[in-house]
Amino acid sequence: MTLSNRERIAIRAEKEIEHGNYVNLGIGMPTLVANYISPEKTVILQSENGLLGIGPYPTKEEVDPDLINAGKETITTIPGSSFFTSAESFAMIRGGHIDVAILGGMEVSEKGDLANWMIPGKMIKGMGGAMDLVHGAKKIIVIMDHVSKDGSAKIKKECSLPLTGKGVVNKIITERALIEVTSRGLELKEVFEGFSVEDVIQSTEANLIVENVKESVSI
Repeated sequence: MTLSNRERIAIRAEKEIEHGNYVNLGIGMPTLVANYISPEKTVILQSENGLLGIGPYPTKEEVDPDLINAGKETITTIPGSSFFTSAESFAMIRGGHIDVAILGGMEVSEKGDLANWMIPGKMIKGMGGAMDLVHGAKKIIVIMDHVSKDGSAKIKKECSLPLTGKGVVNKIITERALIEVTSRGLELKEVFEGFSVEDVIQSTEANLIVENVKESVSI
């Protein structure tokens, strides 16, 4: 079966999760990661609306309209899951109890700044929990398309959209590459099958440090 770019990105992001981690998955593409959690890992997924222990997306027979995540998508639960208020959920996040947050992104700067909550002039429902997550979670992984629909770079020298957080991103995973945010700048770590190092450089506005890059990485 041919996988979509979104699925490939989600599969690669899952590899960044370690056994025993408590993880929050952002709205949109990040929720796909739940479908690819390795059975060899015990991973507890948390949602801002008050749920600890999210399972994969439900089949048609498993759908329960009362069981949803923060993005209003129907979900399943794993044995031992628990329900609580959003206040308690945000206490977990702000208290530093989330090991990894995997979030979507509109723009990421070369300093690790993240913009992912609004585009000026467009109607939005609210900022959600992203601003709490980027400061409360121990590790922030941003997954997104490498370029916008118009072909413009989303990994930029500086973000042009309103920021969610400054210097908060640890890793960026796109359909083209895995990039790590370090004290030296953005380090290109992996280039995925179908793309070259030059492809990634040309489609990235920010400067990239290119040393010991793994090329043609298959997902």
